[in-house]
Amino acid sequence: MRGSLLFLNGRADFLEKYLESYAHWHRMGWHITAFDWRGQGGSGRLAPDKRVGHAQSFAPWINDLATIFERIKQDQAGPHVIIAHSMGGHLLLRALQEERIFPDSVVFLAPMFGVNRGPLPLGLAHWFADWMCRRGPPERAAWKENERPFAGKISRQANLTHDDLRYEDETWWRTAHPELDLGPPSWAWLAEAFRSTRVAAQDGEIERVTTPALIIGTDGDNLVDSRAIRTIAPRFPNGELKMFDRAVAHEVLRERDEVRNLALLAIDKHLDRTAPATS
Repeated sequence: MRGSLLFLNGRADFLEKYLESYAHWHRMGWHITAFDWRGQGGSGRLAPDKRVGHAQSFAPWINDLATIFERIKQDQAGPHVIIAHSMGGHLLLRALQEERIFPDSVVFLAPMFGVNRGPLPLGLAHWFADWMCRRGPPERAAWKENERPFAGKISRQANLTHDDLRYEDETWWRTAHPELDLGPPSWAWLAEAFRSTRVAAQDGEIERVTTPALIIGTDGDNLVDSRAIRTIAPRFPNGELKMFDRAVAHEVLRERDEVRNLALLAIDKHLDRTAPATS
């Protein structure tokens, strides 16, 4: 056994999307654990409209992460590592900052160190989301369709991956198992995302995370703020940044093979160096 690997997926994800990556890490000898966050995937919903990804606070998710990781450390052999995508990357960061978990090594994949808000200043975007929460039910959808507002001519697939077969795989899961399908976030989720990412980025907060960390991002990301990734990654005391260019979309592990294979190679090398097998 190589060790124990916990995978954290992103907003509106479901664990089945990453079976291909789990298989890769399993072949490398890792024991794999994954779960769906409350309110998405197979874990039920938190809003009356079951297509809305709602969260009044991220604290319950951080508590769930801490509880699950503690159980893994008790029941499974080390080293213990965490790989986290998008919103999962933000929740991982908050749990590390709050000293709720102590993994041997971590990997952030297109992490939500900031929400892609287009040209809006962060303070104004946060204020507007809070105002919309006060103006009506905070659990209502922040926009209608797609992964981001004002998508225009950009398709949902273009926001996620340039690999047709992997996108079709996700579509198959959503069609065959409609309970996994999730649409836009609520205004409350959006307001909490702005608040929580601002807290995480405060002076001295990133610097407290001494766990060896690989941060993988892409300048072609339309969902999380790639500028925040470039700004925050160098602040990790034991961090390493790998950025892909604008030809790579948000879901790096579900991109074309030439991209995905480079990401997996970087991850494997990072874990070999920072969380070597104990036997």
